[in-house]
Amino acid sequence: MRRATGQAARRGRGRADPLPAVRLGGATGGVRPAGSGAGGGFTPVTLPGTPSAAPGIDADRLSTLLNAERMRWIEARPRSAALRERARRSQLHGTPLHWIGQFPPPVPLTVERAAGARLYDVDGHEYADFGLAATAALWGHDHPAVVAALRDQLDRGAVTLWSHEDHVAVTEELGRRFGLPFWQFTVSATDANRFALLLARAVTGRRRILVFNRAYHGSLEQTAAVLTSDGTVPAPGVEPNGVDVRESAKVVEFNDLDALERALVPGDVAAVLAEPVMTNGGAVIRPEPGFHAALRELTRRTGTLLVIDETQTIPAGPGGCTRELGLEPDLITMGKWVAGGVPAGLYGMSDEVAAAAARYTEAGDGGLGSTVAGGPLAVRAMRAVLTEVMTDETYAHMNRLAERYERDVAAVIDRHRLPWHVGRLGGRVSYAFTPVPPRNAGELYPRVGSSLRDALWLYLANRGVVLNAMSGAALMSPMTDEADVELHGALFAEAIAALAVPGGA
Repeated sequence: MRRATGQAARRGRGRADPLPAVRLGGATGGVRPAGSGAGGGFTPVTLPGTPSAAPGIDADRLSTLLNAERMRWIEARPRSAALRERARRSQLHGTPLHWIGQFPPPVPLTVERAAGARLYDVDGHEYADFGLAATAALWGHDHPAVVAALRDQLDRGAVTLWSHEDHVAVTEELGRRFGLPFWQFTVSATDANRFALLLARAVTGRRRILVFNRAYHGSLEQTAAVLTSDGTVPAPGVEPNGVDVRESAKVVEFNDLDALERALVPGDVAAVLAEPVMTNGGAVIRPEPGFHAALRELTRRTGTLLVIDETQTIPAGPGGCTRELGLEPDLITMGKWVAGGVPAGLYGMSDEVAAAAARYTEAGDGGLGSTVAGGPLAVRAMRAVLTEVMTDETYAHMNRLAERYERDVAAVIDRHRLPWHVGRLGGRVSYAFTPVPPRNAGELYPRVGSSLRDALWLYLANRGVVLNAMSGAALMSPMTDEADVELHGALFAEAIAALAVPGGA
């Protein structure tokens, strides 16, 4: 098994021959003609004058590097390319999930196995995995405690549709960590949000929900709405499919308390669904001082329930942002990370919501639940995650590595005087191409630097480092090695040195 990077790059020395107008650090081999190698060709890109270059980056150098990295990726992955072509006959776009085809690599990364905080592809390459399946693999791909729990439970049954002791242990621990007394199980964070919002409408008798612009809460049609000059409209690429978000949702910008108050005062919103810190869009967007206190006061004053989605923000600490920021939501939702990679989700509720929910669900299913939700296999994994993995020691390790990662990126930004910033939420790190952290996600659109993100992702991945393919964010796990953080820092520095405008932006 070979790393997708040369040893010279790992040791932080050695560079390949320069390409026209750009140097490729830590690489062997050069640029071959477009269209050569496995997987067919691609159309080279040119970027001068486009916002995709990002401030401080030379567009011509970026175009050259992006084309070279795409070709390098294709030529080194003949088995992945062959599998992609085979998959086209039975999968949309030749991928098991359609948006994999929207990720940076021209041929999807095809994983043979994952272990620790590493990926191994079918073409023999090894990668340090900082993407960690967008928190679904936050604790590592095979944490010993989770693996042992799953192996034990497989001999005892995977799905029964009955209660188990593990259910009680998990919900008790969730109450201790997050402060809400009653919990229910789902198969995903999407379902957790769906059921929480259904309960909110049932409890309040109201139809509408409110979300913050460009937040992501799973594949929910009612939350797939964005704010434009024309008001609330469906998110780009989302078919309304009978759900008119102009009638079912309100959208305001994060940190905009005046807009939030105007939206809630009419008294027609059942719930505000919010990430406590926004993480979608390639930046860490923190609440301004007093924002969450005002959000809570406004929701209580207007009879609106507050739902906090901790799916992406759990790197903040063992009790998520709910504990770190001292939040008091009516409901909490979560998924991805809760069962160490086994599909699962959860939602918790206050005494008041639980009492109303109990009345609502006295007869029938209430439109809630799933046959495989809370199956003993997933719940055994949840118990292991909560009691053996999500420890203070785990978070200390993740935070220490994230601080190192953040320092490395910040040093490069400063060295080249780039008008960018880097943000961190516990073990999660993101950089964005704005001089200061945005107040809201709307400030990140229209997207700037999309081609730069593609180029950086490919540059790093071609040398053995994989970031989140959607946003470029990095996650630390208890199984992440400090040497891999060091490798990322060296490669990131090389890539930016090759691309930055001489003398700074």
